[in-house]
Amino acid sequence: MSVLIVLIGCDAARSPGRDTATPTASARSAAASPKPKNPAVAVGSTDHNITVDGKKRTFRLYRPAKLSMSKPVPLVVMLHGALGDGRQAEMAYGWNAEADRKGFVVAYPDGLFRSWVVSAECCGPSVSGGVDDVAFIRAMVAAVSDGLPIDPARIYATGISNGGMLDYRLACDTTMFAAIGVVAGKLLGQCPSPAPISVIHVHGTGDDIVPYDGRPGKMNNDGKGLIPVKIDAGSVPDQIATWRKVARCDAPKTRTTGEVTTSTAHCPDGRDVELITIAGAGHQWPGGASQPAAERLLALPPPSKALDATDSIWQFFSAHPRKG
Repeated sequence: MSVLIVLIGCDAARSPGRDTATPTASARSAAASPKPKNPAVAVGSTDHNITVDGKKRTFRLYRPAKLSMSKPVPLVVMLHGALGDGRQAEMAYGWNAEADRKGFVVAYPDGLFRSWVVSAECCGPSVSGGVDDVAFIRAMVAAVSDGLPIDPARIYATGISNGGMLDYRLACDTTMFAAIGVVAGKLLGQCPSPAPISVIHVHGTGDDIVPYDGRPGKMNNDGKGLIPVKIDAGSVPDQIATWRKVARCDAPKTRTTGEVTTSTAHCPDGRDVELITIAGAGHQWPGGASQPAAERLLALPPPSKALDATDSIWQFFSAHPRKG
């Protein structure tokens, strides 16, 4: 049962103040000059580690062979779900192929105990250990920017389930990212004063782990025990309405094609907040690779083929650099 609980994407981590964490590795701001300090990142997939708050943290980095480093390039941070890791996310969701086609770098960080802390009650064993995953992601982006000419106006975060929950924490607690792309996640924990940000959120109405309508997920244990998991919060449409309010958006416009309904709100300064709802889809990455072990353990349907979430999220990201 504990394996199933960890696999779920857990609830929200403790909320450090925005950009106040002090990692011990690469503490410089990722918003500094895109000229790398230590250009030494090989093409293809490479393994890296840094130390943050006295803990060794690891990540994989994908640099397309044909991507020119003569000018600043975008960075996508891909956050795995609970029980996953960076290598699993690299294999399952198609981001390397997208990077080859569209020209950007992808980072795949690893959560400790294969989960991310996104609130005081979620998720996994690290909740009680004082782990600051926001600080880790900030330090990782800074470290990547030391080795590659990353454009500070085109840094994006995406993720699934527990990883999508960390996307929202990053939007709440930092101003590093131009946009976030969440699949089957929710905001958990407090977020009193987020900065306006572009958001694309993809969710299936058949998701019973992070339910679309706001019910507690089937792996919810109210944040109790050694592996706390509390996934409740509001409905996905209600949460998206909150982000539209934060970004001061106009009323959304909605279109439906087959199983896919897209609701887009345009906001000042070129931002957008978009919700893509897939009728009947479960707790999976639409268009991603099937993962039979996880599907058996959690009684999950295979990924929906009604949408290529990776391509949709990248199209959104590429249209939304940070301005100003």
